[in-house]
Amino acid sequence: MLRSWQDAVARFRALLRSDAVGVRAGFVALLLSSGGDLLAGLTLGSITGTLEALPGLLVLVPAAIGMRGNVFGALGSRLSTAIHTGTFQLSTRRDTVVGQNLAASLSLSLSISLALALLAKVISVGFGLENTMSVADFVVISVIGGFLSSIVVMAITVGVASLAVRRDWDLDNVAAPIVTAAGDMVTLPALFLATYLVGVAWVTPVVAVLSAAAGLVALVASLRSRAPILRRIARESLPVLLIAGSIDIVAGLTIEKRFESFLVYPALLVLVPPFLEDSGALGGILSARVATKLHLGILEPRRWRLRAVIEDVLLVFVYAVPVFLLLGVSADIAAAVAGLESPGSLEMIGVALFAGAISTTFAVLVGFYGAVASFRLGLDPDNHGIPIVTSSLDLLGALALILAIVTLGVT
Repeated sequence: MLRSWQDAVARFRALLRSDAVGVRAGFVALLLSSGGDLLAGLTLGSITGTLEALPGLLVLVPAAIGMRGNVFGALGSRLSTAIHTGTFQLSTRRDTVVGQNLAASLSLSLSISLALALLAKVISVGFGLENTMSVADFVVISVIGGFLSSIVVMAITVGVASLAVRRDWDLDNVAAPIVTAAGDMVTLPALFLATYLVGVAWVTPVVAVLSAAAGLVALVASLRSRAPILRRIARESLPVLLIAGSIDIVAGLTIEKRFESFLVYPALLVLVPPFLEDSGALGGILSARVATKLHLGILEPRRWRLRAVIEDVLLVFVYAVPVFLLLGVSADIAAAVAGLESPGSLEMIGVALFAGAISTTFAVLVGFYGAVASFRLGLDPDNHGIPIVTSSLDLLGALALILAIVTLGVT
């Protein structure tokens, strides 16, 4: 046991020496993403009136936010693999690797946004949530908000990849936290803007029909495309994104069911987006690193042992401690500045650390086994690893957060 631990520490130190710049960049990216996600958290904590007026919107929020991270986090992972294998070339032409990746990501974002709207309505009604928004309202908010945010997040993803090439960063360490944070920061305000199209006489039905048509056209065009990379990404990603979206909606339903608790202390609502994002980003870092090792042949997929990537696992836990500690502190400060009621600084820190320990453990397990399972099934873990991790961690992270709140008696 002692020798195994000494070997793990030695391998972790070797990782720090060989990729010191990339490790530091990953840590900075996590901190920046946490800070950025506080804006999303403050937005969520400040629109409690809208959430009350539009029952079911909170069910859609984690799924819509998570989907931007799923689609464009996977894009970042694929671009990272392209960089490592020497096939990356910045271009928007449809016949290039990057061009086909961008087209696939945008079409998936539109079509999955439509699917999320329908799933959110069905699951909300199925689980007994009363007086939810109409199907047209769900479609307008999900598709319009999703499209607006996708344009911005896609530009950020490509920009980060280009910067990683110039600065010689490992994109696996940087892409997941930055892209998922960008998705959180941009998606929630975009969804809020889209709510202004809801309940407007004939405008809402017309926009809903046009949005549904756009989602269907994007779906068919990507699945039947003659571009091989685009078609493969769409066909491989669609099933896992639908599953991921369903999990995210259940996560949203979990939070919606506890909405009264969050109304008592809106500061806890501020904690939700950055906490879920950090949990998913930590798992995304491990998943992306495992995917790259599988593609390069460094990791043997026939063995299901975490010991094979123990240095990467230790890196994730080393990242997690300061990230969740600072998250608890910063969320409490941000809530105080915004005038939102808080249970107290120590309670906020305790919730963040306790829930963070649970969610990080889940992140490691899902990140590793999800990537290896995808590879063994003949699928590209770059297409499946990030969605599996982020959606699973949205649900598991939400459960961990609520468990910590209840266990510590915060509400």
